[in-house]
Amino acid sequence: MVDIASRPRHIPNLVIQGEDGDRVLEPGHYGNGTAGVNTNNDSTSHVPAIPPHPLGIKPLGNKFLFACSMADDVWKTIFLESEMGKKHSFGWRGSWRATVLGLSPEQKIQIDCSNVFSDMLHRPFVCSHISLDHYAQNIPASNEIDRLPDLSYEEFAAKWSKKPFMLTQCIQSWPVTRSWTIDNLLSQHADVVFRAEAVDWSFRTYCQYMRDNQDESPLYLFDRKFAEKMGLSIGKEEGAAYWKPDCFGPDLFELLGSERPAHRWLIIGPRRSGSTFHKDPNATSAWNAVIQGAKYWIMFPPSVQVPGVYVSRDSSEVTSPLSIAEWLLEFHAEARRLPECREGICRAGEILHVPSGWWHLVVNLEDGIALTQNFVPEAHLGGVLSFLKDKPDQVSGFKADVADPYGLFVSRLRDQRPDLHEEGLRQLAEKKRRWDAVVGNGDVDDSEQPQKKSAGFTFGFGFGDDEEEEEEIP
Repeated sequence: MVDIASRPRHIPNLVIQGEDGDRVLEPGHYGNGTAGVNTNNDSTSHVPAIPPHPLGIKPLGNKFLFACSMADDVWKTIFLESEMGKKHSFGWRGSWRATVLGLSPEQKIQIDCSNVFSDMLHRPFVCSHISLDHYAQNIPASNEIDRLPDLSYEEFAAKWSKKPFMLTQCIQSWPVTRSWTIDNLLSQHADVVFRAEAVDWSFRTYCQYMRDNQDESPLYLFDRKFAEKMGLSIGKEEGAAYWKPDCFGPDLFELLGSERPAHRWLIIGPRRSGSTFHKDPNATSAWNAVIQGAKYWIMFPPSVQVPGVYVSRDSSEVTSPLSIAEWLLEFHAEARRLPECREGICRAGEILHVPSGWWHLVVNLEDGIALTQNFVPEAHLGGVLSFLKDKPDQVSGFKADVADPYGLFVSRLRDQRPDLHEEGLRQLAEKKRRWDAVVGNGDVDDSEQPQKKSAGFTFGFGFGDDEEEEEEIP
């Protein structure tokens, strides 16, 4: 531990402003029972004695205040609340402060703050500069997420719908795997405005930010209307950019047609960007296909209490470290030792399956592009019905005019898939019976019951169809 008190310090004059001019209280003259004061007209007077601080603290607060004022998170808030925060295009200058103030690199102020000691200011700096790559290395064999070339739907339904896995030869036929890079998208869509968490920026502006920032948690481009904005067609048709993999089978939310909730996104982000621990919305499953770059995933089944992640009693809120780096620094080693932990790196040309209810954290190891989609497989129909029925306040992604998502979905099942309607209600009743038994005597196995140890959390993607609403990340 550094003995701060033993360090030599330059103690500045204490300036006291008054109606008759500034009085400069020189070091050694305040806090010792005498108060020699020099005025700005060289006259001499006296002020009452200032007692010493009980901890012996001297008034060198100006450098700490300066250091606080330089914290880029402060300037990020200023940016977002200013008129500049509403602009789609502007010149990014390498930091939020420089961008707000319009500063060039040579205008960066230089003040020695080596005698300022603050975890509050130093911790974010550490988190924004520490290498995250080594957390993705030396993955224990027992933790490795299964890797397969490809799957049939029959294999998925019989064995894999409740397990995470990666497919290495599933999406190579997608045209985007051969044509999309960040540079290529920039050349074709520089002026397209995408959502990146709390801002809507042109792709040109976002690329400037992505390639030159020091943020602890870099902004993640995460847009649900990318296909319309980029003029893409999606599906197995001539000229389509990509299509959903056959192995995941029917997506039952497709029965909702135009009333289905938000379900697909384009994701672009720099190295170190990603999303902290969460579960996907509405108890859906998901796939995430990496087009460029590499992503590290760490995942846990629904019943596990993830280290450093705390869920509210009604499972509507999650408390966890503010950044991915902070969680990795503090909790990764402990989490990796849990027998339920699953980890892996999904690389360009590969796709990862996220089962319904699974906790997952993901971080980009390189600048990258991904496509993701949420879906409802038959195996998780009961879980989705349960979520829509029992947690209406946590349902997200539907348009504002859909007043009863549960009733709408049940109605579409009854009309278009009566066989699954009956099966879904049977699964729903079984989940309720098992949960009642768990609450009643605690003797029933709850290996598939998410609420017993750690109530599930669902990331919301915004309610209604307001493009200005901040969208959260799966």
